[in-house]
Amino acid sequence: MKLTRRRIRESAFLIIYERSFGNYDLDELFDIARESDNIPINNDVIKTVRGVYEHLDELDNIISQLSQKRSLERIPKVNLSILRLAIYEAKYSENVPVNVAISEAVAIAEKYALDSDAKFVNGALGAYSRNEGAVSDA
Repeated sequence: MKLTRRRIRESAFLIIYERSFGNYDLDELFDIARESDNIPINNDVIKTVRGVYEHLDELDNIISQLSQKRSLERIPKVNLSILRLAIYEAKYSENVPVNVAISEAVAIAEKYALDSDAKFVNGALGAYSRNEGAVSDA
């Protein structure tokens, strides 16, 4: 199935968000999404979601550094899911420039979260963009 990059990103976000409520098996989540027809799934969505979870510790470490006032546990799951996806894309998707990852993340936040959440996502990713070399991967 051919999906736009935006739709791939949104589907990946929805799977990542769903998994934030429990450590569900990714293949099971992909199957449920396929069966429901609400979340289009293709190989690009699967690759993106798997990539986020392959680098989860690194992504969460970066997010912790960006949000020093709030521990990961206190960041709303919707924001955390968006940040994980955006930072993964900015770091590991050769064809996604950092500014595109940020603007797409903010668009997802504006659709699925509160205004204050969209501002938080934008601020955290702006800090990531400005300090990309200074934010540790370890």
